[in-house]
Amino acid sequence: MPLPNNVKKFATENHRGVLTSFRRNGMPQLSVVTCGEYRDGVAFSTTAGRAKLLNLQRDARCSLMVSKEDWWGYIVFEGKAAILSPDNTPADELRDALRDVYCAATGGDHSNWPEYDQAMVDDRRAAVIVVPDQIYGTAV
Repeated sequence: MPLPNNVKKFATENHRGVLTSFRRNGMPQLSVVTCGEYRDGVAFSTTAGRAKLLNLQRDARCSLMVSKEDWWGYIVFEGKAAILSPDNTPADELRDALRDVYCAATGGDHSNWPEYDQAMVDDRRAAVIVVPDQIYGTAV
């Protein structure tokens, strides 16, 4: 299901996010991320071995709060994470997804795509897309 236009606009203009995933013991894990509107949700990238990625690989349920810079306007996306990683995505498709997520999260292009692509391979980066089942907040 595509994001409503007002939600898509908010997620395109605001890139500050706080992700909640779940640790093995059930407690929440909070992570600050830079994110942007992507496909049917909001996306960010992360390196292999990070707690947020390990948690989401084990349990895809999550929430992502995207906030204005002043923190007073926000939208929460509750749903599941779709993970595109070197383990489950062809290299060209992952490269394109990571580029798209970078552009969505920063609002612009990278100054050196080949250098960026190599850093993504070296970091074993994954693109994480939070696909919401529910959307709420002050900016909805």
